[in-house]
Amino acid sequence: MSTQLRPTDVKRLNRHWRRRTEGRIALIVESVTQPFNLGSILRTSATFGVETLWLTGNTIDPAHPQVGKTALGTDQKLRLQRVRTTADAIKAAHDDGYRVVAVELATDAAPLHDAPLEGDICLAVGAEDHGCSPALLNGADALAYIPQVGRVGSLNVAVATAVAIAETRGREWRRAPAGDTPDLG
Repeated sequence: MSTQLRPTDVKRLNRHWRRRTEGRIALIVESVTQPFNLGSILRTSATFGVETLWLTGNTIDPAHPQVGKTALGTDQKLRLQRVRTTADAIKAAHDDGYRVVAVELATDAAPLHDAPLEGDICLAVGAEDHGCSPALLNGADALAYIPQVGRVGSLNVAVATAVAIAETRGREWRRAPAGDTPDLG
């Protein structure tokens, strides 16, 4: 019978995955205005070991009380940098050695599972209503979209960000030797 892991087992499991993680992930968050979306993005980022988030456009201030209700203090575990323009965010990511991959339903975008997500990746996401700006799409090194087979044409920006971050980490973890998983029982 399966049971929930004890806190010490969860810590051991997390250490195992940290040891298997080499690539760096960063994020450009452009014009995400809803506090609960930003809070969720911050929490997901901290969970998957995102190092830096560049906040640009009219992205809500991470200090907003409603951001904190979802982030639950995880913003303290991240490097958050407010930058003036999207071009500044892209330049900062490139200067730090990241390849920028914008996540958007756009022409020339590859399905996320085929996108170039190896190495140090800076994922870029845009506003809730209109997505990534033309400046972000044109400045990115690659474009990726999340294939959707349901009857809805888009995902919430926080959910799309979580899917993209999980795919990026998963790509790295799937390259590890088979059977390299911790004993949970």
